[in-house]
Amino acid sequence: MLFSYLAHRKACSAKQAERKNRIDELPAQYKEPIRPVDTSILNQSITSLVNGVRSGKIDPTEILTAYSKQALRAHARTNCLTEIMILSAEMWAKKCNKNGPLAGVPVSLKDTVAISGWDSSIGYSAWAGKPMQRDCALVRLLRDAGAVPYVKTNIPITLMSGEAWNDLFGRTTNPHKSTHTSGGSSGGEAALLAFGGSRIGVGTDVAGSVRLPAHWSGVYSLKASVGRFPKTGNTTGIPGQEGVPPVYSPMARTMEDLMTFWRAVISMKPWEYDYSCLVMPWDNSHVLFDYPEVLPGTLPDKRKWGVLWDDAPSPACKRALQTVVDVLRQSGQEVVDLEPPSPYEGCQIASQLLIADGGRTAVKNIRSGESNDIGVVQALRMASLPRWIKRLYIWYVRYIKRDEIYAGILDGFHERNVYDYWPLVARREDYRRRWFEMFQEEKLDYVLTVPHSLPAVPHNGMKDGVKSFGYTLLFNLLDYSAGVLPVTHVNALQDELPRNFKPRNSIEKSVYKMYDAKAMDGLPVGVQVVGKRLEEEKWEKAAKWVYLKWVYLREIGSKRLIVHMIWILFSGGMPEGLQKTLKTTEHVQRDSSARARVTLGHGNSS
Repeated sequence: MLFSYLAHRKACSAKQAERKNRIDELPAQYKEPIRPVDTSILNQSITSLVNGVRSGKIDPTEILTAYSKQALRAHARTNCLTEIMILSAEMWAKKCNKNGPLAGVPVSLKDTVAISGWDSSIGYSAWAGKPMQRDCALVRLLRDAGAVPYVKTNIPITLMSGEAWNDLFGRTTNPHKSTHTSGGSSGGEAALLAFGGSRIGVGTDVAGSVRLPAHWSGVYSLKASVGRFPKTGNTTGIPGQEGVPPVYSPMARTMEDLMTFWRAVISMKPWEYDYSCLVMPWDNSHVLFDYPEVLPGTLPDKRKWGVLWDDAPSPACKRALQTVVDVLRQSGQEVVDLEPPSPYEGCQIASQLLIADGGRTAVKNIRSGESNDIGVVQALRMASLPRWIKRLYIWYVRYIKRDEIYAGILDGFHERNVYDYWPLVARREDYRRRWFEMFQEEKLDYVLTVPHSLPAVPHNGMKDGVKSFGYTLLFNLLDYSAGVLPVTHVNALQDELPRNFKPRNSIEKSVYKMYDAKAMDGLPVGVQVVGKRLEEEKWEKAAKWVYLKWVYLREIGSKRLIVHMIWILFSGGMPEGLQKTLKTTEHVQRDSSARARVTLGHGNSS
C-alpha cells in the first residue's frame, strides 16, 4: 500500500512537471498577445477557415498559432488541458490535407482519445507515462480530413463524475465562474470551448458527458446514437461496458460549427475507419420545412414536440425550457406535455446496468491514496456493501424515511452475475420498446427537456449531484439523438427558489442544497433537444429551428429576419440587404460565451 501511494505521488509530480515543461518550452510566438490576425482567425467559422486554407488565403500554421495561444490562455484560467501537443501539431499542420473537409482546422480532444506517442491516462496515475501505440479510428479519420489535433482536455478519474478533476492533472474550473464546475466527464473540453481556445472538440457520453458540460459551460453538443460516430481504439474506465453504450460525440462554440463538423466526419465514411460505424451517409432528405413554402408571411411545417418537465427543474432551468416552449407555440408548432414511460424506471435500469460489476472495473486501476469523486465513492461503496447491510439500510430509507424513490435506486446497486444481468438487459429492451411505441402512437417528432435540474454546481457538488443525471442518462439508455443548446443565463432576482419549496424526496433535497441563484448569477443555462435513434439529421433541423426562432429573435427582435434566415438556411442565398445585419448576429452567436472569454483585442495579453 505504501509503495502504491509513493508511486502515485511520483507519477502525479512527473506528469504535472511534464505538462508545465511542454508549455514553457513553446516558442515565444505562442506567448505573445493576441494580435488582430489572431482575432480574425478566432472569429471565423469552420467553413470559413476551410475555405481560406483551400484557397491559400490562410495557412494552417496561422490557424494553429491563434488557437494554441487562446488555448494556453484558457488553460491558465481554467486548468482545462492535459496533453499539450502544440509542437507536434506544427508538423501536422504543415502536412495536413489542404483539400479535406476539415482542412487546417485545429480539433481539441478529450483525454480518452488515443494519439500515437501520447498518453491517454484519463486521470489514473498508473497509466501516466504509457503513451498509446497507435492512433484511434477517429484520429486517423480526422487527419485524413485535414484536421489538426493540438491539445487534449481534462476529465474525472473513472469518467463517472460530472466534474473534471483528478490528482494527476488537477481541477478544471468553469470559465464563467471559477467557483463552479464546467461539468463532466468532458469538462475540460467544455471549458476550453467556452473560453474560445477551441472551435470544435470531441468528447464521450455515457450518461450525459458532452451534454451536461455543454449546459453548464454554455456551448453546443449533439450526442450520437451508437454507430454514427467513430469510437474504437481509445481508453476508458470501464472497458466492455455495453449495457448503456458509450459514444463519442462533438462539442462546439456555435451551432453552425457543430453541424459542419458532423457532416465533415460522416462525409469521410467513418465505416471505413471503424468497424462499429454503420454504413450510413448523411441524409439531407430529412427536413423540418417544406422548402418551397418558406417565404415571408408563411409558417413552417408543424411538428409535434413533447415536453418532459419533471423532476423538479430549478427556476433557472425551468425558465429556459419554458421560454423555448413559448417560442415554439408562438410559431405554430404543436407542443404537448409528455407523459412517457416512467423516466424513473429508465434511470433505475440504466444505473444498474452501469454498475453491474459493482464498480470494480472502474476502481481497479486506482492506486492507494489516489483521489476519486466523493459522489462516485459513495455510489461504489453502496454497491460493494454486503447485501444484508444494504437491505437493512434500504428498509430504513423506504419505511422510516418514507422515501420510495431513493430506496428504489439503491435497491439495484450491487454486483450481478450473468444470470441476474440478462433479465436487466431484457428490461432495457422492453423499456426501449415502450418509448418507441409512445413516439409512434403520439406521432411525436421531438422531445424537449432540461439537461439537468440545476445550472453549474459548486466544486465538489457531485457529492449530491451525481444522483441527478436522469435527464441525460435516460437518452443514453434509449440511444436517442440528443443535444444541448445554450439559451440564457441565471438571473439572481428572477430565478430565486420559492420560499415554499419542499423537496419530494432525499435526492431532490440533497441536490437543491446546491441551488443558489445569487451564487449562480450569470452562469449559462441550456435546453436539451431530443430526436429519435439514428436521426441526427432531423435533430439538426429541429435544433436549428429552435436556435433561429429563439436566439436570433431574442437578439434582433425581427420576425421578418427569422423567415429570411430560414430561407438562407435551406436555399443558400442571402438577400443583399441582410448582409450587414447577419454580420452582427454571427458575432452574437460566436461570442455567446462572451462573459467567460478574455477580450481578444490587439495587445491584450491577460
